[in-house]
Amino acid sequence: MKKLCLLGLVATLASHPVWAETKPAALKDKDAFVSDLLKQMTLDEKIGQLRLISIGPEMPRELIRKEIAAGRIGGTFNSITRPENRPMQDAAMRSRLKIPMFFAYDVIHGHRTIFPISLALASSWDMDAIGRSGRIAAQEAAADSLDITFAPMVDISRDPRWGRTSEGFGEDTYLVSRIAEVMVKAFQGASPANADSLMASVKHFALYGAVEGGRDYNVVDMSPVKMYQDYLPPYHAAIKAGSGGVMVALNSINGVPATANTWLMNDLLRRDWGFKGLTVSDHGAIFELIKHGVAKDGREAAKLAIKAGIDMSMNDSLYGKELPGLLKSGEIEQSDIDNAVREVLGAKYDMGLFKDPYLRIGKAEDDPADPYADSRLHRAEARDIARRSLVLLKNQNETLPLKKSATIALVGPLAKAPIDMMGSWAAAGRPAQSVTLLDGMNAVIGEKGQVIYARGANITSDKAVLDYLNFLNFDAPEVVDDPRPAQVLIDEAVKAAKNADVIVAAVGESRGMSHESSSRTDLNIPQSQRDLIKALKATGKPLVLVLMNGRPLSILEENQQADAILETWFAGTEGGNAIADVLFGDYNPSGKLPITFPRSVGQIPTYYNHLTIGRPFTPGKPGNYTSQYFDDTTGPLFPFGYGLSYTHFSLSDMALSSTTLNKTGKLDASVTVKNTGKVDGETVVQLYIQDVAGSMIRPIKELKNFQKIMLKAGEERTLHFTITEDDLKFYNAQLKFAAEPGEFNVQIGLDSQDVQQQTFELL
Repeated sequence: MKKLCLLGLVATLASHPVWAETKPAALKDKDAFVSDLLKQMTLDEKIGQLRLISIGPEMPRELIRKEIAAGRIGGTFNSITRPENRPMQDAAMRSRLKIPMFFAYDVIHGHRTIFPISLALASSWDMDAIGRSGRIAAQEAAADSLDITFAPMVDISRDPRWGRTSEGFGEDTYLVSRIAEVMVKAFQGASPANADSLMASVKHFALYGAVEGGRDYNVVDMSPVKMYQDYLPPYHAAIKAGSGGVMVALNSINGVPATANTWLMNDLLRRDWGFKGLTVSDHGAIFELIKHGVAKDGREAAKLAIKAGIDMSMNDSLYGKELPGLLKSGEIEQSDIDNAVREVLGAKYDMGLFKDPYLRIGKAEDDPADPYADSRLHRAEARDIARRSLVLLKNQNETLPLKKSATIALVGPLAKAPIDMMGSWAAAGRPAQSVTLLDGMNAVIGEKGQVIYARGANITSDKAVLDYLNFLNFDAPEVVDDPRPAQVLIDEAVKAAKNADVIVAAVGESRGMSHESSSRTDLNIPQSQRDLIKALKATGKPLVLVLMNGRPLSILEENQQADAILETWFAGTEGGNAIADVLFGDYNPSGKLPITFPRSVGQIPTYYNHLTIGRPFTPGKPGNYTSQYFDDTTGPLFPFGYGLSYTHFSLSDMALSSTTLNKTGKLDASVTVKNTGKVDGETVVQLYIQDVAGSMIRPIKELKNFQKIMLKAGEERTLHFTITEDDLKFYNAQLKFAAEPGEFNVQIGLDSQDVQQQTFELL
């Protein structure tokens, strides 16, 4: 009996981490614990912690487990179930110091339950709904053993040609900054050390949404004032909210790649902003320093990255190989490595992994029988949040809502497209669990009316585009054409339309057209679908366009053809039900655009808060020698903040509590909002401010606050907005953040163009 007890004790001790055996009390003091552990580590073990390995063909699972047990890997990404990750954590517990692994994934807009894409979430202007989506995503991902997500993505995007527009929250600094804070807190919950939380890693630091020409991976050349004023605040908001990680961008900034940019990573992020968390390169970015032309070889690339402050090398091929030699030759210092390792260990501490390496992995007997079971989804929440993200762009003659007793022709290549409904970066979502628009409409209409479905067109008739979209889908093509001739498809749709009371056409982009590495020169709906819309219009039947897309599209012609347009973006797992709820009036749309819709691609950029100029164009006046396009109407098709409802709202005249504001005082701007229609509804009341005359050119207006409110039919409510000096501050030519005395215009409206204005003076 004594021998068995002794063997059991030996086995127990052997399974305990060395750091737990030596100084378990140090777990109560993060800095002391990390410093003590760092002293116990060999150089190889330290460098191993800096390697973030992608699970895939380049490193199979068996080799990964061997490397982990040898202490040569700090974390992995792209494994998303407990049975996948448990053997890797077991391998870490067999290593000399038993430093736990972390497991990462791109959880952007949901994990198993897919919520609307980020651009759609921003369209809700509903911080509670956005926060719920992030909290549920974190809970689902943590339950699958994930520890950290590479999100939120808060790049300001003002060029919709950029494919990753779909992944961000739009064009406006204030709105994106608000959402950045909400998402970080949603992912991390009360603490990233909690079992139901993920550590956030805000991306892509920095300025990635400003790549030239909207072309992915391109250069960014930008003045410091524009950086500080427009593009950096959302990242800073995420850091202030406590984001434990930062993913570094692939682009260069004024000639220096972010991955080698010491000003960006050390001076700005760490010194000025006080960030003390984990920095991670984007996939293969350190090696790409060679292609950028700032490193002659892999050795120099690794040196530049570690010196710049890149803690972990994602999909590492260089840190493990080059850092030992660089240290031996004196080209880098031990402190360069130690500083990076300290941040990796600190992040693992903050995730709670030193207290319990199996915190999110759990016990094998508790694993879900089917990780993909429908019972694990949060369908009700996904449906509610998706409904809030839809934007009604046009509703001529009250074409919407549809009657449930009607015969409806549902046509278009996106009417029955479960994979597209999920949008880009759909994490662990499964197309088979998506509700299509056809599913959703049939569920609502039941036996009361009829839905006649016809595909009508393929996504595109351009074979080169089709081949590109399917290139990376090794298992099966993502975009599958109907092989019949285009005219046969159109004729079938026209026949359905002639037998219907109204037409609903689901058109736009496949999800792969609004994705990383899917920049476009043309923002039109593909020609195959435009031909379909033209044929449907010719039937004379009321035409409702349901847009599915991940960026603003040029829909000038379609806007003229359609009686109603509903922008649904990519609405997620419950998208079909959510869209049907709005089409049939079971939910009153309340979304507002977080990004401007141009009339044509030639207008880009068309963001609303552009700088004032000396020769502005004034609508209704001659355009000669003013800033305008002579061959088209100047201005957007749909402005930032725009969105209709099934009811109508009126605003009273604005009232200011004073016409002056002291630097330490407050000014109240109030307006009464009334629902003058016949149905209950929500709207977003938006407040903009313009600095009339400053030491440098200022925008024509800037969003500074908003309130989303629900009003019953006939109800009215007075809203108050508080304005302080902080709302008037900007970065001047010396990069000093300050307000300047003078005149300011305050504007309140239901979108960025339709506003009323009052003036006050900052003393």
